[in-house]
Amino acid sequence: MFPEITHEFFLIFYIRYNSKVLCSFRLLSIYNKGLSIKISIIIPVYKEKKINLFLQALLENNSLKNDEIIVVDGHKDSTIKEIHLENIIKITSEKGRAKQMNKAAHLASGSILLFLHADTILPKNALNLIRESLNNDIVAGAFDLSFDSSKKALKLISKIASIRSRLTSLPYGDQAIFIKKDIFENIGFYEEIPLMEDVNLMQKLKKKRYKIKILKEKVRTSPRKWENKGLFYTTLRNWLLISLYFIGVKPKNLVKYYT
Repeated sequence: MFPEITHEFFLIFYIRYNSKVLCSFRLLSIYNKGLSIKISIIIPVYKEKKINLFLQALLENNSLKNDEIIVVDGHKDSTIKEIHLENIIKITSEKGRAKQMNKAAHLASGSILLFLHADTILPKNALNLIRESLNNDIVAGAFDLSFDSSKKALKLISKIASIRSRLTSLPYGDQAIFIKKDIFENIGFYEEIPLMEDVNLMQKLKKKRYKIKILKEKVRTSPRKWENKGLFYTTLRNWLLISLYFIGVKPKNLVKYYT
């Protein structure tokens, strides 16, 4: 009887152990498959002077496996002709951030689209963070915001912006918006409007009841737009513009107050 019990015990142990090993291999396979999903990084530019430094920083902070970088220039070839790095896809487009990003999205071969401003630096390992965050429920997202500055006022502004985007699920473009390409196509790409294309995109996702995730890792963006016209003025102007947009004022009537 004892040998039979021992035999049965080892048989059960063998089956359970191998089942766990097989399950682990399957989970690892699924995880690795997720990390191999291709991301197309779309960078709209217009007369950018430091494009090579920006691209170099992007490449240093992220390992581009089979991912691609598409720089789309809204001014013939004034920026892209300055790019010296290899393996960068360079295209031109009619001026307008939404138009530029849409053209690049049509050409992109990745399953995930990452829209990145040319004055915004991604956190380290950002691409894998994006891949890990998107699943059956989460179709789009962005990062928390920080400024490339030590000023306390800008730190407060970025903190408020990050909290706002979490509470409303309405991140702005300078937070590096990412989205599954098939979903982006399904909702009709960016609305080709001169302003608020990022907010409009999030509104379309929410209308379809898609889930958006804001990652706790922070992008680092240039404070130049804030410092050029003053922090108080820029903050007040932005709040006013978004409020007017939400009550129905068309972006074409708002853009003159933005520039």
